[in-house]
Amino acid sequence: MSVKLVGPDFFDLSSLLNEEEVAVQNMTHEWVRDRFRPLIAEHYRAGTFPMELKSEMGELGFFGATLPEEYGTAGLNNVASGLMMQELERGDSGLRSFASVQGALVMWPIWKYGSTEQKDKWLPLLASGEKIGCFGLTEPDFGSNPGGMLTRVKQDGDNFILNGTKMWITNSPVADIALIWAKDESGEVQGFLVERGTEGFDTPEIKGKLSLRASITGEIILNNCVIPKENRLPEANGLKAPLSCLTQARYGINWGVVGAAIDCYEEAVNYAKTRIQFGKPIAAFQLTQEKLANMLNEITKAQFMTLQLGRLKDRKTMNHKQVSLSKMNNVKMAIEIARTARTILGASGITDEYVAMRHAANLESVLTYEGTHEMHTLVVGESITDIPAYR
Repeated sequence: MSVKLVGPDFFDLSSLLNEEEVAVQNMTHEWVRDRFRPLIAEHYRAGTFPMELKSEMGELGFFGATLPEEYGTAGLNNVASGLMMQELERGDSGLRSFASVQGALVMWPIWKYGSTEQKDKWLPLLASGEKIGCFGLTEPDFGSNPGGMLTRVKQDGDNFILNGTKMWITNSPVADIALIWAKDESGEVQGFLVERGTEGFDTPEIKGKLSLRASITGEIILNNCVIPKENRLPEANGLKAPLSCLTQARYGINWGVVGAAIDCYEEAVNYAKTRIQFGKPIAAFQLTQEKLANMLNEITKAQFMTLQLGRLKDRKTMNHKQVSLSKMNNVKMAIEIARTARTILGASGITDEYVAMRHAANLESVLTYEGTHEMHTLVVGESITDIPAYR
């Protein structure tokens, strides 16, 4: 193989990848290093996202990377796409979230459940970054139980009327289009595309976040929004439709958090080799070496779990229970590594000159969103016992 993975590769994971997969990882790593890293500290402090990069992200294929190339996407396999998400989150969870929402939660459901006209209109615009989308499922009182949603839709001639509120919606304040999930008069969940400028559609930003600060988060308020019938996703009928979208997004998270862990680990190694105490680098002390060895061990295990998940997805045999087990493992692993890396950095680790505290704060959100750690634990528990403990 002419190219190797950038980062820890203790068990020669590169040898299990094809050249395109490794090249995608290398390309994304270089772009994040050169274009995103110089900006992240400023945007994290300000609570903003570098929107000026969205066109570049589109050109490089970061949006909807596995969808058919006819829509202007990269046409990658799922492993290559996963490695892309890994490198984006090595930059920041907010960067990977921006791409994940666009690709997995907006483009994928339009491709899966939309009409030919919806695909032809929206997918090229979203793939290029010309238009930005968001996914409206979570509500103020219904997160882990999306089936309890209160947002309602009723038909009025050739139109639909939407009413309700969505909460904690990534990209909603900057989105040109929102995919809204609502219950119809029979109680069935359906999906609708709501365009910016629709009367009664408002997306106030949520301020004061201490996590995912470089990700723009908001509400969606729907007040008698009139939606033309052609904006309903014709094949999205029932709660399984939005849940299938979440499986796509969670797959990307599984790769992304490995990138955050790698970033923290590499910083801790470099710091430990250069920080001198008692006449020698702290990397020479046994307790520091134990921390680093444990970090590498956990990263390596997660790399192989996630690679196999990607191979299963490419074979179309992956199931949501496997995604839950991987998310359980990988997010917990990443947040523990971020915290451990901060201890190696000492007081320096609490400043934004270093990455560990930023990643740790971001991962507190990732531990909760796209299914809490507890809910994924119960999904796996049900798989083991055939007893659903969450209802």
